[in-house]
Amino acid sequence: MHLRGLGVIDDAVLEFKPGLTVVTGETGAGKTMVVTGLGLLMGGRADAGAVREGYQSALVEGRLVLDPKNAAVTKAIEAGAELDDGDTLVIARTVSAEGRSRAHVGGRGVPNGLLGEMAGDLVAVHGQSDQIRLQSQSRQRESLDRFGGATVAKALATYRKTYAEMRKLDKKHREITQQFAERAAEAERLRAGLAEIEKVAPQPGEDHELKAESQRLSHAEGLQQAAATANEALSGESEGSGYAVAALMNQVRRALEGGAAHDPALGELGRRAAEIGYLVDDLATECASYAAGVEADPVRLAGVEDRRATLSHLVRGYGEDVDATLAWAQQASVRLLELDNDEQSVDELAERLRELRSTLARHAVALTKARRAAAARLAKAVTGELQELSMVGSRLFVEVTYKPDDEGLVLESDHTIDLIDPAGDTATMLGQGPPVAFGPDGADEIEMLLAPHPGASPRPLGKGASGGELSRVMLGLEVVLGAVDPVPTFVFDEVDSGVGGKAALGIGRRLARLARNSQVLVVTHLPQVAAFADQHLLVRKALSGEVTSSGVHTLDTEGRIRELARMLGGLEDSGSAQAHAEELLAMAEADRQLV
Repeated sequence: MHLRGLGVIDDAVLEFKPGLTVVTGETGAGKTMVVTGLGLLMGGRADAGAVREGYQSALVEGRLVLDPKNAAVTKAIEAGAELDDGDTLVIARTVSAEGRSRAHVGGRGVPNGLLGEMAGDLVAVHGQSDQIRLQSQSRQRESLDRFGGATVAKALATYRKTYAEMRKLDKKHREITQQFAERAAEAERLRAGLAEIEKVAPQPGEDHELKAESQRLSHAEGLQQAAATANEALSGESEGSGYAVAALMNQVRRALEGGAAHDPALGELGRRAAEIGYLVDDLATECASYAAGVEADPVRLAGVEDRRATLSHLVRGYGEDVDATLAWAQQASVRLLELDNDEQSVDELAERLRELRSTLARHAVALTKARRAAAARLAKAVTGELQELSMVGSRLFVEVTYKPDDEGLVLESDHTIDLIDPAGDTATMLGQGPPVAFGPDGADEIEMLLAPHPGASPRPLGKGASGGELSRVMLGLEVVLGAVDPVPTFVFDEVDSGVGGKAALGIGRRLARLARNSQVLVVTHLPQVAAFADQHLLVRKALSGEVTSSGVHTLDTEGRIRELARMLGGLEDSGSAQAHAEELLAMAEADRQLV
């Protein structure tokens, strides 16, 4: 890991080997910046205050040697990253003095959020703040589920699938139910409209046809006179007029045909005149027929006007004309069919919800059963670790109980399902007992309790445990979890605070045990912990107050003796302190051979 411009660190490179690496140094030397840098690489929040004064930005770059099958590698490759040498992933993070942050993975710029997504498969960072998080029930549930392995994971996945399906169906059911009254009123309006249209029974274009007929009937006498006058003018002489049009056209035709013998052009004009004559004859005949067919009919006119009034009243509510009204009726029929199915849909959804609730209850019971079995094993394993961490006689309890619905965690009041466990074991019964709330992670409340000494009543971790006890419980959990679900790298930042003496030796032993399956980095102030290291890094400030590349030292045996002597009593040159340091190293080496 390369650090530049981060806190007190000017420029430094740290190489962490497999096994247990401890980082020590005097107060203010920049040990915590090592953890800060790792946190930034893992997507932690960027803080402009961490940028060293005089620098425009801080840089943290890490080269991680990983199993190509690691899920984090898959995520990185999907984001466009490339591996070096087939197994090395380069991650870089820069933080500007203004607080802006940029991330790169495998040579590709990526969102900072991707680092956070990858972190869970790469590094587990534990600081003193994690003691607070350990007190939360959600963190305790995550630890239990992780310990439960494939059995709990499968039961949880099955539960979550049903839970998601039920939420989706419930949302649809509530929407239809809440809108049922509105939709029923809409259906009633549509029925009334369709009934009114059916009663009138308009025909396509009927309103326009009736309007035209009304005009004819209202002006029948004038229309008859006009047609008769036109007929007389076309076919015969009328009073005070000259020749009829038909006779004149016949005269024109004969004149043109007579001259056709001398000029064929006149013959063509004669043929056209003949055609016009035929048209005039047809027009005269039609005018005569129209005049004969038009007659005043007051009764029919009254019927037409009544029908027009009825249609006019009808179309005002549904469209501009009869055709628009008929189109509305067609759409309304389709919509009404949909609305009429609401009641059936509500009943079907309600029945499906009842089935899903019952299924969800069974899945919840199976998940609870798996968690309780895992809880018993986890409590036993961590209790054993606590004995090794100088908490002799202490016991950890992991309780798995059902979540009552009075905490507001239930989806809706009708989503509670009666569950009871009268025997306190896996013989859970359905259909009895108080209602239980169901959430996305099951119906369980997970709580870890600690009895710190024999005869003490178990109390929740947040109420009955000191900071030192919480540190050891957290370490015990990680040792147990690391054996069944190892993380590539663990980082502990002074989680041994509030601990000393024999308890510190126990912490060192457990860290060494955890390092059998994972890389472990520890920032510590306890020589009893540092003595168990496979690699010991010393962070030392220069006289200027900076930590440069020469300020990070990988200690050899002699250097470790001097540093442990300093940590023991502040006198690295003291013969007695060095003798004590050598004794610590020898004891730790002997213990590590047994771990």
